[in-house]
Amino acid sequence: MVSRPWLAHYDPGVPATLGEYPRRTLLDYIDDGVRERPDHPALLFKGRAMSLGELDRESTAFASALSALGVTKGDRVATMLPNSPQFFIAELGAWKLGAILVPMNPIYNEEELVGPLTDTAPKVVVTLTPFYERVKAVQERSGVKVVIATSIKEYFPALLRTVFTLFSEKRLGHRVTLQPGDIWLQDLLAANRKTTRPAFRPSPDDDCMILLSGGTTGTPKGVRVHHHGLVCTGLQAQAWFASEFRAWTDVYMLPLPMFHSYGACGVQSVCFIGHNPIALVPNPRDLNDTVKTFEKVRPTIFCGVPTLYNALLTHPDVKSGKANFGSLRACVSGAAPLMAETKRRFEAATGASIVEAYALTETLLAATINPIRGVQKLGSVGMPVPDVEVIIVDADDPMKILPAGEVGEICLYGPQIMRGYWNNPEETALMLRTGPDGRQWIYSADLGYMDEDGYVFIVDRKKDLIKPGGMQVWPREIEEVIQAHPSVAEVGVRGFPDDYKGEIAVAFVVLRQGASVTVEELREYCKKHLAFYKVPGKVVFRAELPKSLVGKVLRRMLTLDETPAS
Repeated sequence: MVSRPWLAHYDPGVPATLGEYPRRTLLDYIDDGVRERPDHPALLFKGRAMSLGELDRESTAFASALSALGVTKGDRVATMLPNSPQFFIAELGAWKLGAILVPMNPIYNEEELVGPLTDTAPKVVVTLTPFYERVKAVQERSGVKVVIATSIKEYFPALLRTVFTLFSEKRLGHRVTLQPGDIWLQDLLAANRKTTRPAFRPSPDDDCMILLSGGTTGTPKGVRVHHHGLVCTGLQAQAWFASEFRAWTDVYMLPLPMFHSYGACGVQSVCFIGHNPIALVPNPRDLNDTVKTFEKVRPTIFCGVPTLYNALLTHPDVKSGKANFGSLRACVSGAAPLMAETKRRFEAATGASIVEAYALTETLLAATINPIRGVQKLGSVGMPVPDVEVIIVDADDPMKILPAGEVGEICLYGPQIMRGYWNNPEETALMLRTGPDGRQWIYSADLGYMDEDGYVFIVDRKKDLIKPGGMQVWPREIEEVIQAHPSVAEVGVRGFPDDYKGEIAVAFVVLRQGASVTVEELREYCKKHLAFYKVPGKVVFRAELPKSLVGKVLRRMLTLDETPAS
């Protein structure tokens, strides 16, 4: 029996268990909302609200269009779309036929697209116009039959749409000419708006999405997401935030892309279940748009990643105090480690509290998260949400559960964990394994420990472990120290081979604007806060660090191809 010490530290009102989860899909909850308040906003986008009723009608029209194109239950529909109403129209339309959505990362280059498209074999790809040529370049190699294009302006308010058409569309690469056989999304919707919804209803056990994840190896694999898993995740999040996030009225702001599990499994699930508007930001790197959207929609909850919180701290309106964050009851940070210094600076600048969370795509956001009102322990990613369990096992003996305080591999269990990777039984067997109690657990390849109260602390990725002179060093502990230096804006650390020590830690540092510090000054600073063998062997200054679209520093892409400043 797995002990659950975290239950004693839940916020008041958060239940230990939600009992038996309803056998429903998110489509059922949307139907509830349409029946009760069809004019209630479902999406907030660039100053325009899309109601539950309009979203339902547009997605039904798209379902009819897909059906006419030969899409049936189990077929895949891929998207190359930012956060926009078109994403949700494509997603819900596919689900209404029993099809499986495959959200692709829009910044993938041609070679990165070929593998996932070939593996999942979608019949249809829905793409935003700036990505159209990239999709066409790989269409023949990947076997995609139909390409549907849409413009970002389609659901803009009238004035903004006109201004965009006149001054930005062509300049920003949004104006394209479709090749023969390809279709405009708006033409499909217009031709099918008078059709009725398909009679088919997906089962809670049916797959609904394939999300790409690096898993334990870093190579993209398709995580099979099932409808019931999204419901479980949404109900768990709703229970956790019940005191701060009211159904129907409160707004969840989503700057992170919907191809990532953060939005795809977490935000949309809790919002569709609670009928809460989702405020969409199409480009998380557009800080002006993020701040402007914040001022317009006045969200109750904001989700971000550490690099986004760091970036917001540099925005003039945030630095001057002009940006008003008073509507917030919580900010959630995930997808990458939140440095203590980032949390401190953001909370001091805005007055908004950040709670750190942890989850995997493979667990459909079955997660740990810090309490909203209770104790938030420095460096902890919190405790398991209701009906999610965590154990720490010996990294060398996966059947041995470790006691509190000992570092090992983090394993997660919950009712929504993935059914496996798409067409990849070998990788599934590595990630989804029978644990010490006989149940199927996700073996995360993340190293961490749990304290006596059930709070989880991430040490680092198992594969990122650095061994200088045979000692064990985790990049994150070096990053935490360097990030706290007043001249440092961002830092990433990884190991490199070394003739003398076997391996050394190299710190890649981005300085704050106008700040200066030498390599030796940083190394001396590290010596005051770290054991001698943890002090980075080299320090390299960079103008920026390589990041994913969700803002995670890509350690594997930190290279010494430039002359290091050491």
